Amino acid sequence: MLSQTDYRVPKLWQEWLFDSGSLTQRLMDASYGDLTVNVINQKFKVPSLSERHALGLPDRQKAMVREVLLCGVGRPWVFARSVLPLSTLSGRLRQLRHLDNQPLGALLFKDPTMTRGPVEVACVNSANNKLPCRTLTADSCFWGRRSVFRLDKKPLLVAEFFLPSFNTERL
Repeated sequence: MLSQTDYRVPKLWQEWLFDSGSLTQRLMDASYGDLTVNVINQKFKVPSLSERHALGLPDRQKAMVREVLLCGVGRPWVFARSVLPLSTLSGRLRQLRHLDNQPLGALLFKDPTMTRGPVEVACVNSANNKLPCRTLTADSCFWGRRSVFRLDKKPLLVAEFFLPSFNTERL
């Protein structure tokens, strides 16, 4: 992962990757209100090693892993993967188990208890990613970011990767 000052992040991506506000809201604005959430997968499973480390989870601890496409004007712009530990999904946050097609970001940024850790940035290519995109080429590079958020001091991890249809239409 790269830091905000890393020179390898192209200038045109920096404003999207390091923005501290809601990506959901920015995409809503960019799509003139035509933003939809398509759930690809949501199940309880053991997160990846990197995700467990970011959240401080033990090796075999399951979490709710939710993968969605954020589609602007009918096109997939962003792939998002959220990891919510079981301990986070209790009390009033139990409602997060049933987001359906609601954007998680909209709920996060409305919650007065929300805090956000540092933004980590990466560019993944077709050889080392798990993005659900059929337009990958050997030289494809997808810029993305991830952050640990806290609601009521309970952690959750959100990763967001920009897909090719966003690149060509928005930048």
